[in-house]
Amino acid sequence: MTIALDSRLRDLVRAGRVVVLSGAGLSTDSGIPDYRGPSGTARRHAPMTYQAFVGSPEARHRYWARSFVGWGQIADARPNAGHRAVAALQQRGSLHGIVTQNVDGLHQAAGATDVVELHGGLDVVVCLTCSRRESRIAFGERLRAANASFTADLARINPDGDAELPDEQLAAFVPVGCAYCGSDLVKPDVVFFGENVPRSRVDHCYELVESASSLLVLGSSLTVMSGLRFVRRAAALNIPVAIVNQGETRGDPLADVKVDAPLGDVLPALLD
Repeated sequence: MTIALDSRLRDLVRAGRVVVLSGAGLSTDSGIPDYRGPSGTARRHAPMTYQAFVGSPEARHRYWARSFVGWGQIADARPNAGHRAVAALQQRGSLHGIVTQNVDGLHQAAGATDVVELHGGLDVVVCLTCSRRESRIAFGERLRAANASFTADLARINPDGDAELPDEQLAAFVPVGCAYCGSDLVKPDVVFFGENVPRSRVDHCYELVESASSLLVLGSSLTVMSGLRFVRRAAALNIPVAIVNQGETRGDPLADVKVDAPLGDVLPALLD
């Protein structure tokens, strides 16, 4: 599909030193739903919080059962035209940095480098007892070995990789612990609700934004402060902000350019 781009958006990208801030809306064309956009649906269950995860063995059991079922859709997802366009813009020298709120690794799979994963990545798990890290692939192999006969009806996958399952199907799931110390306090290396993004990571993102010529927000409603703070910092420094997202965002009042259109159409057009 050929679309007419807002000339201001094209000019900002042409000027270079653009920092991209991407959200879940960039990955919907890869089959990963978002929370609040056109393909998003309201959760029947509240998302896992850090406090519940560390404080309750039952919560950890529920989380890993749901993640065990939902992981396949995340692992099988492939970069879409939007991810590839961002990587191409980086390779052309137009970008100063890429910050993503996503945990799916699709920017890197498309060829982008030096991506700051604001909320971490699902491809690694970490033991909260001994701090050892393990790949999600290796952890998944141990989960599969312990749950060879476990079956569940997949209701819906969420952007963070967990599936919504009826509680009655969870009892048969067998969790596994840390491969090094045996602790059951193993979580994906992502920032849960109620957990803070590491300060050093936040500071690095601020540094990128503060030294950018513009901030380009892609597929984020900016509902949570985690991403909105960078839009606010750019606006405070009179750094132009462009937002490409289907639907309203919390950052719209601060945007110099707002494009309400599918990312799969807008981003490839920026390459032309």
